Amino acid sequence: MILEVKVDERTFPIEVPQQVLDDGEPFFAKMDHDMNAGWQMSRHYIDNPNVIQRCQIAADRLLSAMHMENQSSLLMMAGYILKRMPKVNRIDIDTTGNMEETEFHFDDS
Repeated sequence: MILEVKVDERTFPIEVPQQVLDDGEPFFAKMDHDMNAGWQMSRHYIDNPNVIQRCQIAADRLLSAMHMENQSSLLMMAGYILKRMPKVNRIDIDTTGNMEETEFHFDDS
């Protein structure tokens, strides 16, 4: 699957292999388990992040992976987002320091 990631004015297509989606569930479940205890989201602590907030957290980690050129982490974060929000096709990642402003766009079909 292709996930478009918009950072500032640039858009990057990330091709996530089906194998990442199929085999990544134990990793994704661990991410969910870790977030169940709460998470610091920019200035706010969220006790139990909802699906959108969890994907905003993953998008923030995806942005870090892009900056560090960590392809493995990049694919896993994109895979997490695609598994938890199957109709998402583009992410506009906030780069001003407020991950809660990251937006998701969905396929209408």
